[in-house]
Amino acid sequence: MLIQTEATPNPSTLKFLPGLRVMEAGTRDFATPEDAEVSPLAEAIFSTGEVEGVFYGRDFISVTAAPGVEWRDLKPEILSLLLDHFSSDAPLFRAASAAGIEVAGDADYGEDPADAPLVAEIRELIETRVRPAVAQDGGDIVYRGFRNGTVYLALQGACSGCPSSTMTLKQGIESLLKHYVPEVEAVEAV
Repeated sequence: MLIQTEATPNPSTLKFLPGLRVMEAGTRDFATPEDAEVSPLAEAIFSTGEVEGVFYGRDFISVTAAPGVEWRDLKPEILSLLLDHFSSDAPLFRAASAAGIEVAGDADYGEDPADAPLVAEIRELIETRVRPAVAQDGGDIVYRGFRNGTVYLALQGACSGCPSSTMTLKQGIESLLKHYVPEVEAVEAV
């Protein structure tokens, strides 16, 4: 089995491509070792003591190194863990663990029911244009709400803590949404 790696815009995060489906549906972000307890693989990656984030995408895993950790030292260890996991056909999540399912609800941003058509259009643009592009960089962006002209988005994986995330939000996503939905005035990360 060959696992490829790709750099991401976040220099602390490396994207690992095992050449097979990682998540059947959705994504999963592990921001702490405690979050990772539901996944033997994420738990093993955190156990290196040199990782501060693990993200599962459809066909990739992004790993964020802790501050001061060099990828040249950490990469072989992560590759070994991934090879062991995927070559043994081990499960991604522990059996009978409802904690393996994460469905983050939308925060209460006081959305006006009259904005429902705008929200539907915003969500569609995020799903079809933004999320696929962000996934290529090893992350995800999830809609959280819309209020008073502002769209609220959560950054995950390589996007979380990325030095260029503000530019992506303002110059990329905000420009796109403003173009197609003139009622959008701003985009903010939550």
